[in-house]
Amino acid sequence: MPARTGAEYIKALREHPPEVYLNGKKVEDVTTHPGLRNGVQTIAKLMDMQHDVKLRDEMTYESPTTGDRVGLSFITPRTIEDLERRRVMMHHWARATCGMMGRSPDFMNVNMMAMAAAGDYFAQNRPEFKQNMQNYYELVRENDLVLTHTLLNLQRNRAPGATPLEDRTDIALSVVKETDAGIVVNGARVLATLAPLSEEIALYPTASHMLPDNAPSPTSFAFAIPCNTPGLKFQCRESFDHGRSHFDHPLGSRFEEMDAVAFFDNVLVPWDRVFLLGDVALCNNMQMATNRHLHSGHQIVTRNVAKCEFVLGLANLMTETLGSGDQTQVQTLIAEIIENLEVTQSCLRAAEVDAKIDEWGVMCPAELPLQVARNMFIRMYPRMGEILHLLGSSSLMAIPSEADMEGPLAEDISRYLETDTSSARDRVQLFRLAWDVSCSAFGARQILYERFFQADSVRNAVILYNMTDREPASNIVREFLAQD
Repeated sequence: MPARTGAEYIKALREHPPEVYLNGKKVEDVTTHPGLRNGVQTIAKLMDMQHDVKLRDEMTYESPTTGDRVGLSFITPRTIEDLERRRVMMHHWARATCGMMGRSPDFMNVNMMAMAAAGDYFAQNRPEFKQNMQNYYELVRENDLVLTHTLLNLQRNRAPGATPLEDRTDIALSVVKETDAGIVVNGARVLATLAPLSEEIALYPTASHMLPDNAPSPTSFAFAIPCNTPGLKFQCRESFDHGRSHFDHPLGSRFEEMDAVAFFDNVLVPWDRVFLLGDVALCNNMQMATNRHLHSGHQIVTRNVAKCEFVLGLANLMTETLGSGDQTQVQTLIAEIIENLEVTQSCLRAAEVDAKIDEWGVMCPAELPLQVARNMFIRMYPRMGEILHLLGSSSLMAIPSEADMEGPLAEDISRYLETDTSSARDRVQLFRLAWDVSCSAFGARQILYERFFQADSVRNAVILYNMTDREPASNIVREFLAQD
């Protein structure tokens, strides 16, 4: 099957609905639910971009298995040019969502590719796991499936040593038994972003939450199953799509990707969907050994570039509308956003230029520039939200709604809210967008998401410190000090 259309994606969600709960009720159809349907429509539009005649070669490539055109985010890069082609494709999707959908399908596609390419790693656990991993990647690629993932167990207490993993097996997702048909898992996981809009969910170890050496083997695994598997349920947070128009909530009404807790109630995972099982060391080392984090990092930083571009454009239009662009303090604030964009772009390109072939024959982006870019963005994005506050000031407050533009005070709004460079309607529309980026519930979730989804900044700084060879720089100083 070639890359799917949006209509095909929506049809599949309707025919194989996940069990989703929102606002105390079961969601019967995520494609029509008012809090989810617009997010579904956005994913569908991303799918449709693969069929745009002008973008065909930038969005798809020929499947090595069938020869059909499949999504370019699935490509196994063998050259730097492959990485560049993939980045162009991912940037098209990131721009289409203004960088606001952190779990667009390309994120999981590159993860699955890297894990499949490193199939021999999984074979160390059991020989059949290599074929399972590679077959699954091919299934996802050839059917253009939309995936989510969830990596972390819920915690009762975050104090170090307070609740060791052995004592959390009542809530930690665990294998409770093995059967001829597969493994049975029970427990809960967070955070499944995009889960209600997805067809498959993958669970695999992450280096940010290493299992202790004495961890019970039932908590050591990697697998993937359909989101409509019996016993799997998703509890959503409140939707930030409030059913308002694109004028009133331009981002929330389009890009609600939804976050959920995944509950597994004695869920059967067929053996052909299991990739790792019972080996703590292999689970802990999986991320680094497969280099999946380098490919997901490539996708993340590409999206961050698009997000910086969007915020820069928004900030520039705000100052043009208010006539404040000549003020030194305003130029200083916008210069910060320009710096963020240029640094992020430079790190992305450096990661491609310095890419190397790994032991699996895959061209991997360089790790250090990606790590720098990801760690800096944790600080960059909240600051960019603050910059929008400072640039907008009172113009971000008491913004009329779309209905008000035609309401009893429409004439007053038109008269008093226009500026020397903008009509009142254009001003209100622009600043409602600025509000949705930096002030609304949707905007606040974006800031929280960017603070933590790439792991916390302190941990990332420690990783950066330990992965960097500092001796060459020290030797420069030693050589200088040794001079006569």
